[in-house]
Amino acid sequence: MGAQNCGFGPVSALVAVSRPLRGHRRVFVGDGVAAVFARSNPDAFDEVYDTGGMTESSRAAFTDDLLRNGDHAVSVMDAELVFRAVAARRPATLVDSLFSFWKLTRPLAAIGALCATVPRSGFAAADRHLADLTPHERVVAAHLLATHSVVQDFPGVTERAAAVAALGAGGRIRRTGPIIDTEGLEQVGRTAGPEHDLLIDVGGFKNFLLGFGDHDDYVRLLHRWVPDLLRDWPRFRRVLVCGGPFGEGRERTVSAAGGRADFRLLRQRELLRAVASTPDHLLAPGLTALHETTALGRLPLAIHEQHYAHVFTMRALDGTLFGRSGCRFADVVPGHRLPEDDFAGTAALVELAGRVLEDDGLYARYRRTFNERIEHYVSLSPAQRRQGVEELGKLFDGEPVHAVMSDILDRTGTGAGGRGRPSGRT
Repeated sequence: MGAQNCGFGPVSALVAVSRPLRGHRRVFVGDGVAAVFARSNPDAFDEVYDTGGMTESSRAAFTDDLLRNGDHAVSVMDAELVFRAVAARRPATLVDSLFSFWKLTRPLAAIGALCATVPRSGFAAADRHLADLTPHERVVAAHLLATHSVVQDFPGVTERAAAVAALGAGGRIRRTGPIIDTEGLEQVGRTAGPEHDLLIDVGGFKNFLLGFGDHDDYVRLLHRWVPDLLRDWPRFRRVLVCGGPFGEGRERTVSAAGGRADFRLLRQRELLRAVASTPDHLLAPGLTALHETTALGRLPLAIHEQHYAHVFTMRALDGTLFGRSGCRFADVVPGHRLPEDDFAGTAALVELAGRVLEDDGLYARYRRTFNERIEHYVSLSPAQRRQGVEELGKLFDGEPVHAVMSDILDRTGTGAGGRGRPSGRT
């Protein structure tokens, strides 16, 4: 089992897939922020292997050995793991919460033709064959090559699934509802009294460009803004700011105007408890976190976009109360043209966050417009919040992912009664 090393979204989806599969020996392999999340939620796996300290050749050999000795590979948006499973001739399921997001620079049919002729003599040959594909196109190619494809429903997914089906591969695509930790959500109990007045969830943050101490102007902007939040909003005396940037020795606490904000990295189910019990919730608009929050009956307020996928999400949800109400950097710098590209768009957002951080005039506008969005959010009645949750729920509804995965594993002979039990193969 592995997940794309890009924020917490992919690996949190992997945890959601993994937890119900207790009849199997579940082995996680990966590095970076994905491994950080897996280590912080060790109950979701039977073994966790962080390959970050290995050389590239050692990491490849280690992963290939796991695949050869395993029954089934489960990948959340990690195209390379699927390609390695194909080369090892092992069944592979690709789980994808962003199926409609991937941008193609060449026709889907051309990618399909390339996949039809991919060599299966080894990963190196397959990788060379697919070398001209962009990172987004590689994920789509992994869908075409995987034994099974599980995609989370969202605007645009129906159309893309139909296009893939037209290539003759659509029978492998299974659409699901939210890929979230359903069991954990069911276990969450609302406490007698909340520990915090406001929860700010910034997600995993780290991806192909963003980092901790590198291209992190967004996080530094939050560090500047949170004390002002405490000054501007006396109702928020106890604030919890959680996410990847605040783990592994990067925790901090700040105080201002009689209020306190704790910056922490929480385990997934600890975060779910905080979501369930905290009255107000600001959220970086990642889909997994949004699904979890709405499943708990909470309507969050989206904070400014960290990367291009957040822009995609907010555009897709623009017709909802959540989408209309959310914060955007366009509030701060109206008319700014964002490149319609994952890397370039994310780089432009980093540059915008840096400008706001360093320019007192822009920062004043950021603070003022942020307060305007919060003012609207806290003024929503309970009925309005319920309506906002319900309209998102209608968009997100679908077959439970655990039922889809159980069926897939049964079909490939690796169900709970098969060879994948803890005493057997992985």
